[in-house]
Amino acid sequence: MFSWSNREGKKDPELFQNVAEGLKRLYRTKLFPLEDTYHFHEFHSPALEDADFDNKPMVLLVGQYSTGKTTFIRHLMEQDFPGMRIGPEPTTDSFIAVMHGEQEGVIPGNALVVDPKKPFRKLNAFGNAFLNRFMCAQLNNPVLESISIIDTPGILSGEKQRISRGYDFAAVLEWFAERVDRIILLFDAHKLDISDEFSEVIKALKNHEDKMRVVLNKADQISTQQLMRVYGALMWSLGKIINTPEVVRVYIGSFWAQPLLIAENRKLFEAEEQDLFSDIQGLPRNAALRKLNDLIKRARLAKVHAYIISALKKEMPSVFGKDSKKKELITNLGAIYEKIQKEHNISPGDFPNLKKMQELLASQDFTKFPAMKPKLMEHVEDMLGNDIAKLMTLVRKEEAAMPSQSVKGGAFEGTMNGPFGHGYGEGAGEGIDELEWIVARDKPSYDEIFYTLSPINGKVSGATAKKEMLKSKLPNTVLGKIWTLADVDKDGYLDDEEFALANHLIKVKLEGHELPAKLPSHLVPPSKRAEQN
Repeated sequence: MFSWSNREGKKDPELFQNVAEGLKRLYRTKLFPLEDTYHFHEFHSPALEDADFDNKPMVLLVGQYSTGKTTFIRHLMEQDFPGMRIGPEPTTDSFIAVMHGEQEGVIPGNALVVDPKKPFRKLNAFGNAFLNRFMCAQLNNPVLESISIIDTPGILSGEKQRISRGYDFAAVLEWFAERVDRIILLFDAHKLDISDEFSEVIKALKNHEDKMRVVLNKADQISTQQLMRVYGALMWSLGKIINTPEVVRVYIGSFWAQPLLIAENRKLFEAEEQDLFSDIQGLPRNAALRKLNDLIKRARLAKVHAYIISALKKEMPSVFGKDSKKKELITNLGAIYEKIQKEHNISPGDFPNLKKMQELLASQDFTKFPAMKPKLMEHVEDMLGNDIAKLMTLVRKEEAAMPSQSVKGGAFEGTMNGPFGHGYGEGAGEGIDELEWIVARDKPSYDEIFYTLSPINGKVSGATAKKEMLKSKLPNTVLGKIWTLADVDKDGYLDDEEFALANHLIKVKLEGHELPAKLPSHLVPPSKRAEQN
């Protein structure tokens, strides 16, 4: 059990048994009072509840219709889920939270938002038009023991996007984006057109680029040359919308359990899928840290919001001309931002969107805004300056004490062990299942080089071997590692088998594979195996 204490004046120390408990209590006692006082929930995000801190990591899938979102979920779980519909037309017309449950079934939206154990209660604010299009699909699947997955309606394009959904689609996605651990944008290699609605959605996710990953799906249906062009076009389109200098990570592949139509990029697809799976599998390990990071982001926004509201209150007249002054303040909100920025040394990136804030302020009564309350701000400053640092220590301790957490089951199991594991039998792993020493295949050609080096007592010195190894043009750091691996008996010389091994490892590296940290047993020269046993 881990605990840490925080003293405020003469108060008794606060004891936190775990990170989730610490986050909940910090939010309730220090951040929520500031949010509540300055109407933060009316402007930005609903109040957090205990379920927001207790829930499993969530993955949000977003994309235009028929990009393979539902198929992607089915591929991960290797199992159908209740309410699942797959087709070339816009089939998924609902938000579906795919979660673990002992009994398979569907919970409709109106029942879901009153369940205190689920982190969806605040979605009630989006009304019946949304709740009728929201459900939870529960099933007993090992993948869902570690994560939950949110399937979303296909984003519309062309004429279809003109039809209103009856609720603010972008606002709902933004609500989910604040609470999920990973956002996966799916694109179809055949249709990269980014519709107005999709563009609006990506902009709504703007403050969550750190959670965002992009999947270029169905890439097996086009040739390598076409794939290069499609990839370039996708990066160009995303660069215009996301508008950041950093490149979003794009995973290329065909994420379903069917044969590849064009198999020439199979190795690329396998490597990309493994990278994506590793990213998803790491979510449970980093869940506490993500929640801590999100609370810090929320606290910074709440502080800025309090400064804005109190500044507007300060400028309001006490008796006459309130309406005209309100309009003037909204118009000049940009100048107020700059003033607050300079006074309190706040980064421009911490301020809410100017246009959106002006729209929200238009319906507010400025006379009801509270003035600055330094005590509330001090509590949040203390939380950010002291409590969070201590809680970070607790996060590390919990991570060290818990066994390695990762997503298991479904498609994740198929690439973990056996001959179909990623990279099995390739690079330094080649020949792992063979009785013959794999290096022996090319040893005659290596021997020819070895004997031109005039070995003494059957061995060549390091200086002599170096001249030959440098011909590979590999950096000294790499060649030094190859020497360490190849000099099996550590005598500072290479015999014919060790020289052949060194050349084999050079070949492995030149083919683009990584060198092993330790020489695998199947690569140990036959004459040295008895010494190692």
